[in-house]
Amino acid sequence: MPASAPTTLADLSRRSGLDVLDHLEREVAIPVVDGLQAQGDLIVVPYAFVARAVTPLSTTWREVLAEGVELLRSAAGGNPHTLVADPGTCRWTEDVRDTMGLALGMIETSAVAYLIHPEHGGTGIAPGRYVVRRQRERDTERIGRFGNLGNRMIAD
Repeated sequence: MPASAPTTLADLSRRSGLDVLDHLEREVAIPVVDGLQAQGDLIVVPYAFVARAVTPLSTTWREVLAEGVELLRSAAGGNPHTLVADPGTCRWTEDVRDTMGLALGMIETSAVAYLIHPEHGGTGIAPGRYVVRRQRERDTERIGRFGNLGNRMIAD
């Protein structure tokens, strides 16, 4: 059986109805990753990496449809990070506890799912269970009464 052709950014945009900015090459194949991956201010983490810190709290999952689920809109109400998948292959929940307070939710997918963002393009998520978290970085400015270094969320 021949392997299917890789999904391009143009394919993903056409299937989801979501567009990307003109500076992105639409005929590029979207990589599919089964490990850590980042897209702007989001990071997708295989559940096994964070299972001690992240727990789904209920069985309330919703199906991800081709038009997608908006996971996060970037700072100041800008462009959304949207999760898209073929019907019946992927589900999403925001009902999680994360001891670090970074989780936006969890993904379970039996086929490749995609994140699409107008500025960043697309990334493929291999079948599996993942936690979607906000990214943070160490702040170089001293904060607080004792001048401690803190963390701040990455905002794109």
